[in-house]
Amino acid sequence: MPPRDEDDWSDDDDDEVHDTVTSVQLGVPDGALDSQADLRDAAVSRIGGLPAFLTSPEPPFESSLCKNCSTPMELVVQVWCPMEDSAHDRALYVWACSRGVCQCLVGSVRAYRGLRFNEKYAVKLEKKKARQVKQAKPVEEEKLQAQKSNPFSLDGGFASAPNPFGLGSQIFSAPESKVAAEVKPGEDAEENGEDDEDGSSSEGGESNSDEELVTAMASSTLESTAWASAPSYPALYMSTMAEYVPPEQKSPFKVEEVAEEVDDGKKGKDSTWAMEGYENSLDIDQVFERFIKRVGYEAEQCIRYELGGTPLPFASDEVFDTLFPKPPAPNMPVTKANTMVVPPAKRTFNPSAIPQCPHCNGKRVFECQLMPNLINILRNKNTSGPAKPQTDEERRKEVEAMLKGESSIEQTGMGWGTCMVFSCEKDCCEENGSSLANCWREEFVLVQWDR
Repeated sequence: MPPRDEDDWSDDDDDEVHDTVTSVQLGVPDGALDSQADLRDAAVSRIGGLPAFLTSPEPPFESSLCKNCSTPMELVVQVWCPMEDSAHDRALYVWACSRGVCQCLVGSVRAYRGLRFNEKYAVKLEKKKARQVKQAKPVEEEKLQAQKSNPFSLDGGFASAPNPFGLGSQIFSAPESKVAAEVKPGEDAEENGEDDEDGSSSEGGESNSDEELVTAMASSTLESTAWASAPSYPALYMSTMAEYVPPEQKSPFKVEEVAEEVDDGKKGKDSTWAMEGYENSLDIDQVFERFIKRVGYEAEQCIRYELGGTPLPFASDEVFDTLFPKPPAPNMPVTKANTMVVPPAKRTFNPSAIPQCPHCNGKRVFECQLMPNLINILRNKNTSGPAKPQTDEERRKEVEAMLKGESSIEQTGMGWGTCMVFSCEKDCCEENGSSLANCWREEFVLVQWDR
């Protein structure tokens, strides 16, 4: 069933209530991460704790230093996020400074991506691409024949381009899944029952390689490096869920109002936060109100992940104006200005102001953002999670109170509303034109502060 047009209303709409699934993946806490094997496994996403790196030796310890106070920062999230069509294992790391004097300063939140070339998966990826080409050939021939008989075909005979941001189902590794870095999301190299070149079935080979990788990760340690003594929060598992947004309740009465609209360039169920008409009031930050409303649907979310998607802005500030620039005002006629009906201006997400990747000069795209509930989860270094079990309604009220500055809960010194991470569109892993087996890249972070 196609999504309803939110601009239309009829009496029949009251009888239709459908949740909308967006393209955003939400990361939520999922209990204490106390398994030593999982703590050292880079394929296990986490909140807090110490980082688990893909390579040895580890990246320079200076990566975790605040650019303002030069002291080590705590890891707030680590996300296992390999790209399905890439031969590199991939993880994202974000550190944040909790010192009050560093809040609202650039460099107090830093994000890195770690890449490691996976030779075995690269071979399987080549086989997969070869099979796809082989399977697509008959289809292309059929299309060509159809086009010969139909000169007005709109397809043009070209296959649709692959999605460069295609992610599999395991964007965050589930604690119990033990997903190894060698078996990437979307892996279907042997789904047709084909054997490897050596003539043996690949199923047993994959199982063996998985065990070897998990063993190798589990045997790695930070004890002999500076990372072992880094400050840290108690580690929590992070699991993922799809974002569900309930439909708006339509009013039978149309109210004319002058309001600024924001367009994220998407339609239908993939729209991340299409903003409806707002009250024409100078006393209400309608972007902030929309943020609270959207987060309230799942108050436990600590991270929103949508590679190549659209961020959810926290408030109307400089960052908002940078990412969603206000369009120029329309030219008004000299006469009859009072009778002109001017449609509300639409703000569209425009990441062109984000600096390019300094390594490949490629564009950076939005990847994820940290949410206020993450501060709530990490508020007490001496506990491994919330002080007591809470209902969904209690969590929702707690997050709303914290956002409005009315919470009595002891918090860390972190004072941001949301931290947006923008990463290289090409996911580059090269130096001076040569491909690297491993690399460690700092990415760009924009912070909207809760001040």
